[in-house]
Amino acid sequence: MQPINITAIQHIGIPVTNIGDSQTFYERLGFEKVMLGGFIENGKPGACVMMQRGNMIMELYQLPEPALDEIRSRGNGHIDHVAFNVPDIDEAFTMAKQAGFNVIEPEPVFLHFWKNGCKYFNITGPDGERLEFNQIL
Repeated sequence: MQPINITAIQHIGIPVTNIGDSQTFYERLGFEKVMLGGFIENGKPGACVMMQRGNMIMELYQLPEPALDEIRSRGNGHIDHVAFNVPDIDEAFTMAKQAGFNVIEPEPVFLHFWKNGCKYFNITGPDGERLEFNQIL
């Protein structure tokens, strides 16, 4: 079976408790805001900012309460997911399903991120790690 056509690590997703403070922190490291968007999580608004330096992108996202409480209670930061860039999200989705990976979403999900949006889906690895496949449209 052919492997999924992964072209690069697209971004690393990090849940944060204060998106403004985190954006400022990454700006001090030389990252620049390249995308700001909102999303709905369990009927409540969340926020996401993509910070880029060279070819590295960090996705900082703030969940609405009470999901934010879980992040705060950990006391240490953690990486939520690694996202791989794919040129054709539908083909990647089909290949992941056919290969028997544990695909979380029933179909690729569209978000109004970037200029024309993006589509993504996630699989889980053997230890529960989340790997996202993402196509910027």
